[in-house]
Amino acid sequence: MPADTNPAGDIFGGWLMSQMDLAAGNMAARVALGRCATVAVEGMKFLRPVKVGDEVTLYATLRRVGRTSMRIHVDAWARSRFAKDGAPVTSADFVFVALDEDGAPRAIFEEDAG
Repeated sequence: MPADTNPAGDIFGGWLMSQMDLAAGNMAARVALGRCATVAVEGMKFLRPVKVGDEVTLYATLRRVGRTSMRIHVDAWARSRFAKDGAPVTSADFVFVALDEDGAPRAIFEEDAG
């Protein structure tokens, strides 16, 4: 939306990063079967701008599950409204920690990570 853009009409990088965090967070919650928190975002570079009206598609891939944390890679692609093909915009690794009811780190059991 226009409120999410800079004066040149490009979508703010922070908006795109928040969408990527939501996608990774959905996967983290499914893997951990519960609440998770983002603790790090690594390696984000913007390859091209996203314009108002572009369709943004996010692809999340589980890269690693540790005792209490997991690494999820997210690729973001954008396609102009009337174009046939999209192109990569950015990617990053999101690190999440599984949390218990009190907000403390908890173990992710192997059978839960399937």
